[in-house]
Amino acid sequence: MQENLGKILIIDDNEDILFSAKMLLKKYSQQVLIEKDPRKIPFLLNHDTYDLILLDMNFSQDTTSGNEGFQWLKEILARDPSAVVIMITAFGDVEMAVRALKEGATDFVLKPWQNEKLIATLSAAAKLKNSYKEISTLKKTNTALASQLNQSVNLVTGKSPAMQQLLHLMNRVAKTDADVLLLGENGTGKEVIARSLHQQSNRADKVFISVDMGSLTESLFESELFGHKKGAFTDAKEDRIGRFEMANGGTLFLDEIGNLSMAMQAKLLTVLQRREVIRVGTGQPIPINVRLICATNMPLAQMVAQGRFRQDLLYRINTIELHLPPLRDRQEDLPLLVDHFLKRYAGKYKQPAKSLAPAALDRLKRYDWPGNIRELEHVLERATIISENHVLQPQDFFFLQMQQHSQQLEPALQSHNLDEVEKSTVMKAMGKHDGNISKAAKELGLSRASLYRRLEKYGL
Repeated sequence: MQENLGKILIIDDNEDILFSAKMLLKKYSQQVLIEKDPRKIPFLLNHDTYDLILLDMNFSQDTTSGNEGFQWLKEILARDPSAVVIMITAFGDVEMAVRALKEGATDFVLKPWQNEKLIATLSAAAKLKNSYKEISTLKKTNTALASQLNQSVNLVTGKSPAMQQLLHLMNRVAKTDADVLLLGENGTGKEVIARSLHQQSNRADKVFISVDMGSLTESLFESELFGHKKGAFTDAKEDRIGRFEMANGGTLFLDEIGNLSMAMQAKLLTVLQRREVIRVGTGQPIPINVRLICATNMPLAQMVAQGRFRQDLLYRINTIELHLPPLRDRQEDLPLLVDHFLKRYAGKYKQPAKSLAPAALDRLKRYDWPGNIRELEHVLERATIISENHVLQPQDFFFLQMQQHSQQLEPALQSHNLDEVEKSTVMKAMGKHDGNISKAAKELGLSRASLYRRLEKYGL
């Protein structure tokens, strides 16, 4: 085993212990620093950072009570709340070591130690430190996302009555800590709304954690949300903190919550009621303080009546319900959304920003958008890539017409009405060639002008 335990600081007034620990750990770590005088701890912490700190419980001034160890543990955690501190203790001090865990220590080792056990303990602690670093990275990522969100206000603004009503409720809710349930069809932007609520809240400087509940199996549910201890189950090869702990102080977004089984719902409800989690494989409760935002496209009230969703859990998560309107009910917002996505994909693909011809916008407005904003985003990305026009024309979106009328094609082909047969044939040719007039006209044996006349005739 060749671990990389990072930078380690060892503080003990026994020089033999310091020397033997340094000799053992230097091949597993980036750097090992040793110090026998605990009074130098403030100086060391002010001038450097450490991945792991080994701290003796008792020093020469107080060889038995452990009070000095508690005092320096408190000092370290006050300066760095994410510090991973492992206490060094004699066998008879185990009760004090347990107390140290309650006061913030990560683990303890008994002296004289077994080398393999010491390495294993430090390895688990290093994994935990990496988890803290991940949280720090998540916070920075969320700050960047917040900046992007502020620049992407088009997605959470709108002139339509449906969006105006939603925005009014969001403004009332955002500054509170009330748990929110977002209801709406797939693709309506539930996670964007959740992030917007977080950015407008008093927790905006804290982390936003998103979890797709629909992807969690029964076996992974507790480990993913609540964390686990190394060895708690077969694949638990290291300590891991759960999403609730990651989101502590911030916002936890549980998407697709309607997909949870009744057993998973019961476990989630227990955590929400007690406001604490217990990592799998431990018995120690960990207090959590999160603002909960849940989302689903499923009819939870109906599921409660059918016995498929717990009513008490529904009461717990829907202090406030926000209903996200489908895109077909907010046609007034379509130009704003189109402009936003065209600029986004122009930047992504390093192209000049494209615009939409009025006739093309009319075509988008006539479409039902079953996939909502997510489908619109995909359609505009496709048009940005494929179309050679700087101003997008109706034919650049002909495949939408094909999707909308797909169920009408077969009956039309079975009809003997010449107009219906011609319309269906024109639509199939246009769909085959992604709206390319020249190619479709060639296949149909028509001139471009003749094909344009038929498109106009059939409202295509």
